[in-house]
Amino acid sequence: MLTIRLSRVGTTKRPFYRVVVVESSAPRDGRFKELLGHYDPRTDPEMLDVDYDRLSHWTDNGARMSDTVRTLVARHPKPEVAEADETPETAAAPAAEAGDGEDQAQVTT
Repeated sequence: MLTIRLSRVGTTKRPFYRVVVVESSAPRDGRFKELLGHYDPRTDPEMLDVDYDRLSHWTDNGARMSDTVRTLVARHPKPEVAEADETPETAAAPAAEAGDGEDQAQVTT
């Protein structure tokens, strides 16, 4: 069975982890199938950098997240991409038209 878990790569007293997909019987720091991201608990706030698309791919195909990875992903949800309602070109066009109308309204004879 495949598991998504942490693999420690930091030095003594300086932990740093990789989020990896491994066989559940493999050793903690052994060979892995795919590297999904990194976790740094020493920064303030802690940093989790994960490829959420690949994470969902592996979980959809039967890989199970460890309790620690599940908790980290819950604390650091996927950032939502906010799309702009208007592009800069369409936002500028009505403003230019309104400017022309104001110039004509200010002219008096």
